[in-house]
Amino acid sequence: MDIVLATRNHDKLREFRELLQNMPVRVVCCEDFSGCPDVVEDGTTLAENALKKARAVASHTRRLTMADDSGLEVDALGGAPGIYSARYGGVQGDARSNIARLLRELDGVPYNRRGAQFRCVIALVAPDGRERIVEGICRGVIIASPRGANGFGYDPVFLDEASGLTLAEMDAALKNCISHRGKAAVELKKILPAFLNLEP
Repeated sequence: MDIVLATRNHDKLREFRELLQNMPVRVVCCEDFSGCPDVVEDGTTLAENALKKARAVASHTRRLTMADDSGLEVDALGGAPGIYSARYGGVQGDARSNIARLLRELDGVPYNRRGAQFRCVIALVAPDGRERIVEGICRGVIIASPRGANGFGYDPVFLDEASGLTLAEMDAALKNCISHRGKAAVELKKILPAFLNLEP
């Protein structure tokens, strides 16, 4: 069965396909459906944004739809950038600008105060109105300069202390095991069968 991912971010699409590869679903992109709406993410929480996207795309496609919203929450910045993570540097989706601003704001902050977490919320919406939300969190530390060429977003400055690697230094298999999106996907897999069995 197809499940629509409400995103135009192809890095995110690739990750979700990897994360759900053992499930009886084919993850398709909202771009595969003509006229699929662009949804303004103006919610006050990650959950609000994820639900808004999933509802809009499910309504348009009449297919089971999932959407995620993720954010980086830095302890020393009071949880910022949070819901503004993708546009923290001023331009939506500009990872270099986002990282540059983050590192400027953490300049002089000692390592032991640079704790942070990635949070991912996934909303699952069926055309018949059923909805569920799951969440995953990955703790780490923001390092002073980027490392690694894999991943995307803030991955080059987010260090997993257990492995000593940034998310951008990890291969996909390791990242998917520890990442916020990977952990949220584990929770998603627990609820997905009920949606698939009841889907008309």
